[in-house]
Amino acid sequence: MNKSHNGEAPRIIISGGGTGGHIFPAVSIANAIKELRPDAEILFVGAEGRMEMQRVPDAGYKIIGLPVAGFDRKRLWKNFAVIIKLLRSQLKARRILKEFHPQVAVGVGGYASGPTLKVAGMMGVPTLIQEQNSYAGVTNKLLAQKACKICVAYDGMEKFFPADKIIMTGNPVRQNLLANKQSREAAVTSFGFNPEKKTILILGGSLGARTINQTLIAALDAIKAYGDIQFIWQTGKIYIQQVKDAITTTTGEAVRNPRISAIPNLYVTDFIKDMASAYAAADLVISRAGAGSISEFCLLNKPVILVPSPNVAEDHQTKNALALVDKEAAIYVKDADAMKHLIPVALETVADAQKLKTLSENIAKLALPDSATIIAKEVLKLIDKL
Repeated sequence: MNKSHNGEAPRIIISGGGTGGHIFPAVSIANAIKELRPDAEILFVGAEGRMEMQRVPDAGYKIIGLPVAGFDRKRLWKNFAVIIKLLRSQLKARRILKEFHPQVAVGVGGYASGPTLKVAGMMGVPTLIQEQNSYAGVTNKLLAQKACKICVAYDGMEKFFPADKIIMTGNPVRQNLLANKQSREAAVTSFGFNPEKKTILILGGSLGARTINQTLIAALDAIKAYGDIQFIWQTGKIYIQQVKDAITTTTGEAVRNPRISAIPNLYVTDFIKDMASAYAAADLVISRAGAGSISEFCLLNKPVILVPSPNVAEDHQTKNALALVDKEAAIYVKDADAMKHLIPVALETVADAQKLKTLSENIAKLALPDSATIIAKEVLKLIDKL
C-alpha cells in the first residue's frame, strides 16, 4: 500500500528541537516513517535560530522556523516578549498547517512543539507526543489533553498522562550508532590513542556543560598525571575557546589540534562528528542526563557517570538519572559536587573492571530497541483511522 486511504501520500508534521536531544530522535522518527512509507511528505517545524534549523536540512528534510522562545523561570519580568513571540508562533503555526494540510502532527519536545501541537489540536489534526523524560514537562502535560497517543520511555508515566493513551516505545536514537560495527581497538586508534589503555569519554550534550568543562579544566594536571587513562573530551561550541585557553595556560602550548602534545592522553574537540566511534572507544562515559543520551547509553551498554544539569525545567535530568541509579545502571554525581568528586569517582570506576561490567549489564537491561519504527507505525495508524 503506497497511498493513504484517500489516495494521497501521508502528510506529517514533526515539531520540536532546541538541542540534539530533541533533534536526533525527531530525525530518526522521520527516517523510520520514510522506510515504511517512502511516499510520505514530512515537514519539520522548529524554532528560529535554534540548532534544528541547520541539522534538519542536513538530514534531508524541509523545516520552517517559528519565532518562539522559552520562558525565563527566574526573571519573570522578561516573559512579556516571550508571550508575544508565543502568540506570533501560534499564528504562524496555523498558517503552516493550513498550507501543508497534515494528517497528523508529532511533537518531540522543545520550544516549537508547544504552539504547533496546540494549534493542530484546535484545528482537529490528530497529534502524537513523544515524551522523552521520566518526569513530564508542563507543555506535554497540557498537550496530552488533546493528544491521540503519547509515546514514553519510562514506566509510571500514568502519573502525568491518561493511561489509555500511553505507549511504551523508548526514545529513538541515531541509527548510525546502532549500525556501527567498529571494534573498540579500531575506534580507540582512530583518536590516536592506545587500545591497551582505558578511555573515558566526556560529553556535555550538543551545547556543552559548564560544570563538567570547569571540572575538567581544574583537573588538567591530574589528567596529565594519569597517563594510563585516556580522555576524549567534547566541550561544546560555547566552551571550546575557554578550554583551549586553559590548556594553553596550564601547558604553555597553543591548542591547534584535538590531540594535545603536552597532555598526550587528552583529545579535545567542540563537537565529535563520529559519535559512533567515540562510543565504541569509551570504557566509561561522563555525561549530562538528557533522555536521548541515556537511551543511547542503554542501547550501547555503556557504563556512565551522570551529572544532571540543574538548569532544566522540572529538574527532569536528575529524575532521569535517579531512574537508572535505582536499578544500579549508572553512577550519579550532583552538579554541585562535581568539582570535588567527579574526577576521583571516574578514575576509581574506570579502573574497576567488575564495576564497569556490572554497570554495562544493568544499563543494557533498560534498552528499548526499534523505538523509531514503533513510533512511526503509531503515526501511520493515526492516518489510517482518518
